[in-house]
Amino acid sequence: MMKRQRRQHEIVAYLADGGFHGIGELAEALSVSEETVRRELRVLETSGAVVRAHGAVRIAKVETEGSFATRLQRHAEAKQRIAAAVAEVVADGQAVYIDASTTGHYVARALRDHQGLTVVTNAVGVAAELGGRNGNRVMLAGGEMDYEYRACFDATAREYLSMFTPALAILSVESVNLDHGFADYHAGEAALCRMMIARSRRTLIAADQSKFDRPGTIQVAALDAVAMLVTDAPLSPAYAEALAGVEVVVA
Repeated sequence: MMKRQRRQHEIVAYLADGGFHGIGELAEALSVSEETVRRELRVLETSGAVVRAHGAVRIAKVETEGSFATRLQRHAEAKQRIAAAVAEVVADGQAVYIDASTTGHYVARALRDHQGLTVVTNAVGVAAELGGRNGNRVMLAGGEMDYEYRACFDATAREYLSMFTPALAILSVESVNLDHGFADYHAGEAALCRMMIARSRRTLIAADQSKFDRPGTIQVAALDAVAMLVTDAPLSPAYAEALAGVEVVVA
């Protein structure tokens, strides 16, 4: 089952550019048979993650929640409390990855008094908050800009970020779900998050309570695959049980 899930994640990551790709192309890229690709695509199509047409497939239209500025104001107080709690976990001089979420933007603001950080990110706003301050180094991934997220998610960004091994990956997600774990709507963001989870020594998920029990389109990680969860309210008994092996901080 885990092998199939990894293969489905690889398909979604390959399709992150949003264009149509042929079955044969996917099979060659993943070094599997075309029938294997078709089997995985049937699962992904049923879940709504991909769209098939005339022997080709593309990622499903990204579900967005409005512009970055609009999303930045949504649940702002909760995100700020969470960001302050995350900042207490980060040590001066540490190498951290911060994602392109609005919560990640608040985390960057909360880290402005830290010193000597190495900040790896694909988010312009994170770089602007922390660059040129207190001896910080900012390693900003380039590529084609996604203006809704003010960040880069394409192959150029992935290739650049794949060079780094941060001590801590700080991520947010759009969905925390007992059945599907941590998930996002944006295919490129989900792919980058999965890659940085694999490359970082520890992973911290920052998610306010509005994200709980929401359906997610593309899985980022299983609930037990991260080291820490920072949220803004106590967990329900069901989530407390599912996250029993994860350090939970309530801001």
